[in-house]
Amino acid sequence: MQNYSHKKYRFLLLEAIHPSAKEILEGEAYQVELLNHSPKESEIISLAKNYDFIGIRSKTQITENILKSSQHLLGIGCFCIGTDQVDLLKANQLGIPVFNAPYSNTRSVAELVLAEIVCLSRQVCDRSAQAHLGQWIKSAAGSHEVRGKTLGIVGYGHIGSQVSVLAEAFGMRVLFYDVVKKLPLGNSKVCESIGELLKNSDFVTLHVPDTKQTKEMMTTREFAQMKKGAFLINASRGSVVKVSDLVKAIKEHQVGGAAIDVFPAEPSSNNEKFVSELQGLENVILTPHIGGSTEEAQAAIGAEVAASLLSFARLGNTRGAVNFPNVDLPVLHADSHRLLNVHQNVPGVLSDITKIVSDLGANIQAQYLSTDSKIGFLVMDMEKGSADQVSKQVAGLRTSIQTRVLY
Repeated sequence: MQNYSHKKYRFLLLEAIHPSAKEILEGEAYQVELLNHSPKESEIISLAKNYDFIGIRSKTQITENILKSSQHLLGIGCFCIGTDQVDLLKANQLGIPVFNAPYSNTRSVAELVLAEIVCLSRQVCDRSAQAHLGQWIKSAAGSHEVRGKTLGIVGYGHIGSQVSVLAEAFGMRVLFYDVVKKLPLGNSKVCESIGELLKNSDFVTLHVPDTKQTKEMMTTREFAQMKKGAFLINASRGSVVKVSDLVKAIKEHQVGGAAIDVFPAEPSSNNEKFVSELQGLENVILTPHIGGSTEEAQAAIGAEVAASLLSFARLGNTRGAVNFPNVDLPVLHADSHRLLNVHQNVPGVLSDITKIVSDLGANIQAQYLSTDSKIGFLVMDMEKGSADQVSKQVAGLRTSIQTRVLY
């Protein structure tokens, strides 16, 4: 159990999160420290003791050990789309909401995918590298337009569907496969299986999350189902492609080339050496996880996640939290204090809290409650002067996980 009074919260932002986040949070007079690297577990545990909120990008792992050692944390911001780098279940059990930016870098990733489709089809990167070495390889052999070719999109979410729209503007035919029923955009057509998509596509692009179901979903078996000489693009997660199998398929010319932006193991900083089996292969584009790395996308992500953290810190809003009951709260009235209580979702909690309120003679002006299978999130707006006493007793309940008061 933790009890927090109102204070100037402290934020730790890792992995060179865009300065837009720092500016927004400091604009509210909060303390913000911005670090450029992805710390190891032991370093995060040591650092977290001095902060109320942590912001990360895709490399930093917020493990169960970190969370157990940092139960004072109020919230975590993932300044990216994915949240699989956080132990979401443990964070939920400890009453720590996790926020992300599911939309802000969509366009940037989609544009990179389309650029890579053209580059693979024209062998642009190989020709550029040769020209840098003084080699003049002017030839049309093996070089093709993308107009009229078929793009297969695995995962038709925010990015996949945006890729679909841009690909049609290039004159491509679009197929897609998703485990969830999705409405086709434009003239795209849904496939009933990934096998159907693979055998009919000239280009295959992956836009899936990192789950048990997607781990190494592309192996020798799947590459064998692709059209001979088709191209693979992966800007989703490094775990979804078995790299050694892809190398073999490229060397055997079953796969004509690949553009890979994500890898099973990635350097934790720009100073660490990158090594991959894919290095040195012809018509293979390797990029250092830069799908969403445009100034526009990073600024938007910084602003989006910072706004979510700020709204939770100031108002208790959990709208958009990926592991937490969602509550969208109004502005706190000037004559009110707001009590926030995260508790175990078990019978009797509300009656215990109601008894405390009644015994203290507190006046509740508004009340909000949202639950999931593990926890409940209760918000009570109360007249000034009563919230502190109520908070102290509510925090003492054996079912309470986190309790704080907003003034």
